[in-house]
Amino acid sequence: MIVSKLTSKAQTTVPQAVRAALGLSEGDELLYEIDGERVVLKKARRSPADDPFAAFQEWDGEADRKAYADF
Repeated sequence: MIVSKLTSKAQTTVPQAVRAALGLSEGDELLYEIDGERVVLKKARRSPADDPFAAFQEWDGEADRKAYADF
């Protein structure tokens, strides 16, 4: 079992083993599915419509994503 602690600001760190299992990296979004007293944590899948770079593959580099991250 993997445990993390909740801070006074209701924040927690996603443990490395969980990040690896879900293939998470900086900027990824998480999906919380509540099922009674259980919560299922998943990596949120963005639809191509949510990704402004999806239509322009020539702009799909890491440098472009960093440069336009705030837009």
